[in-house]
Amino acid sequence: MLIEQIWTNNPWRNFNYLIACPKSKQALAIDPLNYQQCLDVAKSHGWTITKVLNTHEHHDHIEGNKPLIEETEATLLAHQAAQDVISGVDVALKGGEVVEVGETVQLRVLDTPGHTMSHICLLSKTQPPVLFSGDTLFNAGAGNCHSGGHPEALFTTFSMVLSKLPDDTQVYPGHDYIVNNLQFTLDREPSNKAASSLLEQVIKQDTNNPAVTTIGLEKQINCFLRLNNPEIINNLKNTMPDFPDKPCEKDIFIALRTLRNNW
Repeated sequence: MLIEQIWTNNPWRNFNYLIACPKSKQALAIDPLNYQQCLDVAKSHGWTITKVLNTHEHHDHIEGNKPLIEETEATLLAHQAAQDVISGVDVALKGGEVVEVGETVQLRVLDTPGHTMSHICLLSKTQPPVLFSGDTLFNAGAGNCHSGGHPEALFTTFSMVLSKLPDDTQVYPGHDYIVNNLQFTLDREPSNKAASSLLEQVIKQDTNNPAVTTIGLEKQINCFLRLNNPEIINNLKNTMPDFPDKPCEKDIFIALRTLRNNW
């Protein structure tokens, strides 16, 4: 499996992706907002884009669909519940299905509601696994729930899906927010040495060649995957007057997501 992570250099800090089969040279474009960049990168490698997949329906993930498909005649894939808001969906997906690219690439569809209720991620059937996480899981952070999502659903996705993935799973998100996310983790957990060390490495990173985290590393640096950490819990109690004395993991997650909304 060949991966091109494409930095769009736009105000939303999007990443677009091409995943290609090395044997057939066929490629899948994920959330190709900057369709021209996707076309140019594919051409430079001699790849043919045959499929386009949207992780969810937000405008900065679907606006490149039409012009890219007009150029390539690619098939459009999206969550089955997004067909009313993403025009021209050819293949409606649900969790557990497999997206094939060319002759060698297989990507399992994960149903990951929360950022929106029709969000999917893709998990490669490779070693090590690779997760294309859209706006559900960011490097050191979690997606917001402002536009069609729900924090309780996002908590369930984190606790029941993402946290169960193998630690060596590489994480490729839909945006570059790693610096702000690490700063938020350190605001909640100032003693987190792993987050502090990584922040020093990435604060001036080249976004054309960004750091790639793993699920194992996320469990060290991402406060949304560190819900039982005593420092995080105590800081929430000091920050939020109505925070429970004996919070459950969902209480902690939703409190963190609420704080991050305005941080």
